[in-house]
Amino acid sequence: MDTFGQLLLGFSVALEPINLFYCFMGCLIGTLVGVLPGLGPTAAMSLLLPATLHITPVAAIIMLAGIYYGAMYGGSTTSILVNIPGEAASAVTCLDGYQMARQGRAGPALGISAFGSFIAGTIGIFGMTLMAVPLANLAIRFGPPEYFALMCLGMVVLTFLSSTSMIRALMMACFGVLLGTVGTDTVSGTARFSFGITELLDGIGLVPVVMGLFGISEMLLNIETKIDREIFKTRVKGLFPTVQDWIQSTGAIIRGTVIGFFLGILPGGGAVLSSFVSYAVEKKVSKTPEKFGTGMIEGVAAPESANNSAAQGAFIPLLTLGIPSNVVMAMLLGALIIHGVTPGPLLLTNHPQIFWGVVGSMYIGNAMLLILNLPLIGVWVQLLKVPYPILMPLIIVFCIIGSYTIANSIMDVFFMLIFGVIGYLMKKLRYEAPPLILAYVLGPMLEYSLKQSLMVSKGSFKIFFSRPISATCLMIALILVVLPIIPKLRKKRPGAVLPDEG
Repeated sequence: MDTFGQLLLGFSVALEPINLFYCFMGCLIGTLVGVLPGLGPTAAMSLLLPATLHITPVAAIIMLAGIYYGAMYGGSTTSILVNIPGEAASAVTCLDGYQMARQGRAGPALGISAFGSFIAGTIGIFGMTLMAVPLANLAIRFGPPEYFALMCLGMVVLTFLSSTSMIRALMMACFGVLLGTVGTDTVSGTARFSFGITELLDGIGLVPVVMGLFGISEMLLNIETKIDREIFKTRVKGLFPTVQDWIQSTGAIIRGTVIGFFLGILPGGGAVLSSFVSYAVEKKVSKTPEKFGTGMIEGVAAPESANNSAAQGAFIPLLTLGIPSNVVMAMLLGALIIHGVTPGPLLLTNHPQIFWGVVGSMYIGNAMLLILNLPLIGVWVQLLKVPYPILMPLIIVFCIIGSYTIANSIMDVFFMLIFGVIGYLMKKLRYEAPPLILAYVLGPMLEYSLKQSLMVSKGSFKIFFSRPISATCLMIALILVVLPIIPKLRKKRPGAVLPDEG
């Protein structure tokens, strides 16, 4: 079956009433999550992950994917009207979006954000449709050494692009791999790090970990942080951009789409990096760079296009190679594994209805988001007035119920609370959670690929360097680890000490 026929299969799956409903719910929740500051798609997906365990795998991934790219849409609303990013990828939109609102142009800013997001998201999905099959065919040639090396490279790249020091990010990655080894060894059947606790024989569940690290910890931080959410008093009107607005924004949308798509594919790239890079590029190519930050519509169109395109591009390595490029994709990988589906090159062969169903739902979801965002802006503004003392206890109760109902185990609730405190301390001490989660999800697969490779080579590590793909990946990973160390070694090089005269 050719790509067009497979895409028709995807639309037939996505248009099933139940999948259409979950697509709508994902887009609606994602938009809401993007609008409410302090929550974000990662926390929302971790909170709702338990709810997806009782539905079909395709419906679960459709809803979780909708939350992710829906949050990219919703984040611009608060950035423009409140000057507070609803999620990190919309932070740069505050610079020009809020200034446009102060000038009485909130409508065109919100409009170009929605239209730019729709155009970029649709082009990103089309790019994913074209690239998926060739990449999957290439990945079929991968063996255990190639997968081990690729996963090592993915984790190193994520730590290399971390906003904190690389040493801290590598520490978190090592901690994540260690957490992934808790439980019964899949090869020898030996219990590891269980300390005689029966519940630990199956390992620590993904849901309690992510709900604690992102849900509980975020609530604890927000409790001690006073956020001023004074909404700029202006009437939102004229949502459709003028012809002049389109002339100014068209180039920005195209450039943001291309930048976002390719940075979204790269491990550690994602929507946040894409939005900042696209804004910087737009400022660089502009004839009036000094006006950026004063209400330039290109400063809204470029980052909003980039973060939506990046959100679509991030699905390519996950679904075709089985390698998550960021923490959200790591959570989606975990959700697929929980449902008994292994992402990777065989996903297109063994579960085409899941892969193409998700792709088809993205086309539909983008249209839904365009319809949702423009008419409901007034509703989202009212939701911004919900006080945190009401919102936060409800989220914490939802976390507790969600973590308990997965296995009806009180131990999962304890794990969630423990990781909530750990996540809180990590954020206070500026240790990032994404490397930990990515390493935790990839850890068991990394270990299994390592063991398979060593069994094939009879214990020789030469197998990783005798194959071109694995050797290249490991060499790049090594270079990325060494690069930040070289300048520090030069600074610490002892100079010649001259004897004192006289």
